Amino acid sequence: MKYLIWATLSLSLFSVNAQMKGIVLGSDNQTKKPIFRAKITLLSSNIGVYTEEDGRFELILPKSLPDTMVISAFGYNSDTLVVTKKDRFIGLEVILFSDQLLPEIVVEARRASHSISRLKTLQVEEIGAGELRKAACCNLSESFETNASIDVNITDAVSGAKRIQLMGLDGVYTQMQMENIPYLRGLETAFGLTAMPGTWIESIQITKGTGNVVNGFESMAGLVNLEIKKPKTMEKFYLNSYVNAMGRTELNLNGGLSLDSADKWSMGWFVHGSTHPIEMDYNNDGFRDMPNGYNLSVFNRFDYQGKNMESRFGFNAYVHDKIGGQISALRDQPFFDVQIKSRNIDGFAKVGIFMKKPYNSIGLVSNFKYHTVDALFGTRTFRGEEARGYFNAIYDGIFGTTDHKYKLGASAVYSNFIQRLDSLNDDRMEIIPGIFGEYTYTGTRLSVIAGIRGDVHNLYGFQYVPRLHMKYAISEYTDFRLTGGKGWRVPNYMIDNISLMATSRSWTAPMETKPEVSWNFGGSIVQRFKLGKRIGNIAIDFYHTFFENQLVIDRDEAYDQIIFRNLEDRSFSNSLQAELSLPVSKTIDIRFAYKYLDVRSEFGGELQQRVMIPKHRGFVNIAYQTRNKRWEYDLTCSVIGQVRLPQNLLPDGTYTKDNMSEVYPLVSGQFTHVFKKWDFYLGGENIFNYRQSNPIIDAQNPFSQTFDATRVWAPIFGANVYLGVRFAIDQKEKD
Repeated sequence: MKYLIWATLSLSLFSVNAQMKGIVLGSDNQTKKPIFRAKITLLSSNIGVYTEEDGRFELILPKSLPDTMVISAFGYNSDTLVVTKKDRFIGLEVILFSDQLLPEIVVEARRASHSISRLKTLQVEEIGAGELRKAACCNLSESFETNASIDVNITDAVSGAKRIQLMGLDGVYTQMQMENIPYLRGLETAFGLTAMPGTWIESIQITKGTGNVVNGFESMAGLVNLEIKKPKTMEKFYLNSYVNAMGRTELNLNGGLSLDSADKWSMGWFVHGSTHPIEMDYNNDGFRDMPNGYNLSVFNRFDYQGKNMESRFGFNAYVHDKIGGQISALRDQPFFDVQIKSRNIDGFAKVGIFMKKPYNSIGLVSNFKYHTVDALFGTRTFRGEEARGYFNAIYDGIFGTTDHKYKLGASAVYSNFIQRLDSLNDDRMEIIPGIFGEYTYTGTRLSVIAGIRGDVHNLYGFQYVPRLHMKYAISEYTDFRLTGGKGWRVPNYMIDNISLMATSRSWTAPMETKPEVSWNFGGSIVQRFKLGKRIGNIAIDFYHTFFENQLVIDRDEAYDQIIFRNLEDRSFSNSLQAELSLPVSKTIDIRFAYKYLDVRSEFGGELQQRVMIPKHRGFVNIAYQTRNKRWEYDLTCSVIGQVRLPQNLLPDGTYTKDNMSEVYPLVSGQFTHVFKKWDFYLGGENIFNYRQSNPIIDAQNPFSQTFDATRVWAPIFGANVYLGVRFAIDQKEKD
């Protein structure tokens, strides 16, 4: 029997069509650089692909050859060549020359705003600018509304803070990056999601499972990378104004410009301001449904692109103030006030040096940050201060050919934390030097990335991180991936769980702080198919994460306490997701998804499902754009399954009996009218007006022993209508 299975597997592996891989470079007679989104098309077989950010592509050739290949890119003259059977499995380098001296020809193609990269070894899900337009998308926490992989949840009923979840694990286990620079780490994890507007973002890449060792050791559930708009390709001037039914108003401005005649230096500037001045209490519990306050953020970046070097550097700063808690009309009695003040400034620099030897380069990445958080929840106070430095040096090279690449490097992290919560403190200084190495093999059908890194923590000693990723092209339309590896982090139990200050329960600090260590294993299969002339796909993935050690929050052992403890080998998560992308016509796209989460840890001495995590979630998104592209319509519906709720003591001395939440729908929609340089959009969130009836326990007595505002599993505010306008002047119009 085993020989039959082996023969069948061997036949399936060697019966697939051959592949051609290559790179597309652009030249202006002085320099060469990779072209992103160059289109490679076989005319007779009507097969086409786009190049990735590094200019590389893979194309599975049809059985019927010869065929004519056309390589085209905006701003360059197209080229053609004839592909024969002799060209199977070869590597190709194509150089396209600038068309600046020739009449302009615009080649337009429609690309999905949501896709899974076929070329990357890891499963990378990309959210493009078109997808970000579908939601209100005025800050990062609202950028995932049309995405099934990432969940965004409200942490409590008084602060308005939001947290992301990936594969059922809290956002602290997902490594956040801004253009491969650490972002939303440390003290920023609690409230940083609302500090960056979605209008600054060019695209978002979501990687499930452990990422590359080059990016660090903290990717335990996955990695989210934010690509900010680039000065040379972003709008010359962009304006976005927004207002919603809750009284929240926003204004976003940004623009890019060239700083010299040689077009080597460019600059991008970004400004965001928002305010929420109106008190609202629709459920009449005496507490604001959403906190009031304001946010001001600025971001500035400079890009340099020379013959042998390129660099990017800039800074980001924001001020974020929130005022929540009881409404002002109750100030004549003991008043439960919520005040949160966040201050952040950070600078970054990236330098790439291209060496004389082809495909060899050095990359230097650095980041420096200072962040403070002051929080008041009733009579409870928190003070946090963080100074952080990060440096990463990477050497890229090849063994013989570009089929065999390697990266070697060293990194260093410095963090100085001051955290005080009531009488507790968690002050420490961390110094973490590390080294890493990574090898990449890119074959005709098989690609493999193997990496290992070692880091030495000044408080917790040596940690090693091995990771392995594989992708195999089973056929022209089928990709199979496997991944596995280790991740670790040092928890910050105060800021990671600051929303639990919105309860009268006392905190029992962990006996000692230990690094959280996890192993993640999983895989996915992506099947593309033709629907007429359109391409759809089915993606199924499964990931298992288990913790050697995890800091868990036990709310079951004692009804008057929140107990933090280190848990060894008694915590895991299983995540299964299936997604169907269906291009019904040239103007209609539909996506269906289902997600199952089994996330368990030991609480109250018993292995139980973690609280506030739904086991089941359904998702559907319908997008329609008229043929003249003047009107866009979008509708998203999510069905959220039951979550396990913590058991609470009630004012009458009994305990809560609703230990499981309800199943409920969340429906949002938007339509946009495009008129020349203007976009006008109108939308609604939670259209069916579903609300949790009693999100706060004992709201009338906020200083009692039974008060709890953290038992939130559904929206507090009902249906929300918003209106916005966008205005843009493109770069090409500046001349």
